[in-house]
Amino acid sequence: MKLFSAPNSCSLSPHIVLRELDLPFKLVMVNNKTKRTSEGGNFLDINPKGYVAALQLENGEVLTEGPAIVQYLADLRPAAGLAPPAGSLQRVRLQEWLNFITSEIHATSHPLFNASIPEEIKQIFKDRLFRRFAEITATLEKQEHLLGDKFGVADAYLYTVLLWMKGFSIDLACWPVIKSYMDRIAGRPHVQAALEAEAGTALP
Repeated sequence: MKLFSAPNSCSLSPHIVLRELDLPFKLVMVNNKTKRTSEGGNFLDINPKGYVAALQLENGEVLTEGPAIVQYLADLRPAAGLAPPAGSLQRVRLQEWLNFITSEIHATSHPLFNASIPEEIKQIFKDRLFRRFAEITATLEKQEHLLGDKFGVADAYLYTVLLWMKGFSIDLACWPVIKSYMDRIAGRPHVQAALEAEAGTALP
């Protein structure tokens, strides 16, 4: 398999999951501006949507959208327990969290990357994030991870998008429960390995 990734993007989430599952894969970095890959190709030939993550399977098929990719990967090695069994209520709870992260954290964060947006407008998006942080805190006050006491694919995704907060001048120390959660995940060896691999791969 090949994972197409870009620095500071949501593709870090499936990258972490691949390493947590010890699945063989090749990391291919993408320049988000030029759409060139570290292999010298045009990323738009891989994913016409133009954004990461994209996972190319051995048969040449390409999967896109991080929440779909991480569930696919987890189901390749169900014994690892990174996702509840398909068809179970807990699997629906996982999908609930993945959708929440996508629509309420990821999508709300996206405008904050735009330097041309006035600060007063950005504050509207930040205030929305802060309300969602309260919901995350309420869950993490009761358990160490989003679905209980065990790390899973939803945690890989939430960790990834919350990493962006520092760049938005949002100090997660203001939410001590979330800060502790981030520190725990950051200490996982496979998380550290994914971050190091992406930092050490030159962009085309």
